[in-house]
This record gives sequence, structure tokens and C-alpha cells, in this order.
Amino acid sequence: MFGLGGQELLLILFVVLLFFGPQKLPELMRGLGKGMKEFKKAQADLEDEFHKAVEAPDPPKKTVETAASKKEEEVSPAKNS
Repeated sequence: MFGLGGQELLLILFVVLLFFGPQKLPELMRGLGKGMKEFKKAQADLEDEFHKAVEAPDPPKKTVETAASKKEEEVSPAKNS
């Protein structure tokens, strides 16, 4: 887990316990859990939106005629007569 061994995790837990005290520790962990839940929910929503955008069919493309191509069409029938 994050490249930390058992001794490192115990040291971090001990420092947190000394810093915040045993009364604040459950509240701190509850807040951390809620934050992680919100983060995972936002990540899942973002992934869903991404997959919807990728899987959505492309809208039909409209052909855009330029003024030059319209003039060629108008001139072309006159040359054949």
C-alpha cells in the first residue's frame, strides 16, 4: 500500500495519534472516509461521462458547398448545350 511497510504505517499512526489525540481520531477517520467516498463518486461520474462521449454516434455531417462549386454547377450545363 503506497510502498509503505508495517513499521512505517505504525509510525504514521503513532504520530497522528499524538498530534490529534484519541478523541479526535474517530472524527478524523470519518471525515477521511467521506472524502474518499466523494472522490471515488466524482471519478466514477467522470468516467461515465467519458464513456458516453466516446460511445455516442457522430452527428450526420452536412456538406458545405462553396460559392465556387455552385458557380461551376451553373456554368457546366451551359457548356453542354
